[in-house]
Amino acid sequence: MARNRRLILSSPSEVWGLLCDGHRYGEWVSGTQQVLAVDPGWPEVDTRLRVRVGLGPLTLDDSCVVRICEPRRRLELEAKTDPFGAARIAMNLIPWGEHTLFVLDWHPLRGPGIRMHGLPVDYVVAIRNGMMLTKLARIAVREHDERSGGRLSGRSAGSASA
Repeated sequence: MARNRRLILSSPSEVWGLLCDGHRYGEWVSGTQQVLAVDPGWPEVDTRLRVRVGLGPLTLDDSCVVRICEPRRRLELEAKTDPFGAARIAMNLIPWGEHTLFVLDWHPLRGPGIRMHGLPVDYVVAIRNGMMLTKLARIAVREHDERSGGRLSGRSAGSASA
C-alpha cells in the first residue's frame, strides 16, 4: 500500500468541492490526459468517472467507480485500467483546525499489480500520489484565496507535507 498525507490550507468543505467535480480530475490527478465522462450524481456510490490516462502517445482508458462516499469526510474509488487490473483509492479528509489533513491510500485489488506489489511499486505510486496531492492543495488554496478576496500572507505553497 502506498500512503500519502498532505495538510491542505483549505477547509474540508472546500477540498470536498473539488472531489465532487469529476470534470476537474484532470487538473490534479497525475497522468490524466482527458476526462471522458462523469456519471450524473458523481460522487454517489456506484457512479463512474471515465478518463484517458497516459504519457505522450501511450494512453489507456480508465474508469473509477465510487465504492464509499461520506460527504466532506471520505471517498473511496475502485480504479480499473485493463489490462493492469484494479486498485483501491481511499481519500480521507480530516479537519485540522480550519484546514484539511488529506490522507490518500492506494492498494492494488486485481491484476498484475498484486504480484508486483511491494516496495518498488509502492515507492513509485507514492511519488505520483504526492505530486497529485500537491496539485490538489494548490488548486484548493488558490480558490480559497480567491473567495477570500486575495492572497493571504504566509501562504506560498498552499500545503505542507505531513
